[in-house]
Amino acid sequence: METPQSIFLMQQTYATLFSLANKLQVKGDEYLKHLTSRQLMTLIAIIHLPQGDASLNNIARKLGTTKQSIKQVVSIIEEKGFVATIPSEHDKRAVNIVLTEAGKQALIEDGELGLQLFNDLFHEFTPEEMETLWNLLKKLYRFDGETQDGFEEEATIQS
Repeated sequence: METPQSIFLMQQTYATLFSLANKLQVKGDEYLKHLTSRQLMTLIAIIHLPQGDASLNNIARKLGTTKQSIKQVVSIIEEKGFVATIPSEHDKRAVNIVLTEAGKQALIEDGELGLQLFNDLFHEFTPEEMETLWNLLKKLYRFDGETQDGFEEEATIQS
């Protein structure tokens, strides 16, 4: 049974996570040159998916969001010339999202700028604290039984 203290802690933790997610997006956007934080994470998700599997559904699953939300982001970065959509080889109803040369360049440049964000964001954390935080966030992500499809594996930008 929840106690008043545990309810208070759950409310405060949720409110802090909600506010932090918004703050990270706003502050992250300030660091970047070509992309917003959401656009950058979309490109990062694309390069973390196997070649030919970067469908809207797979990108959305990797980022923990909806297909509709990703479709909006992809439309914007497609207008900027950073991605192109091509028919999926696996599913006639789906499209595959691929980085263009301009998208690869934007990803490299903004990825380097993102490192400065990470340095500023985590400068007070020890490696052990970051690992503990990461493990706690993954545990929280699993509240509904779904495991995060993360970004642990090394990804490279395909030539």
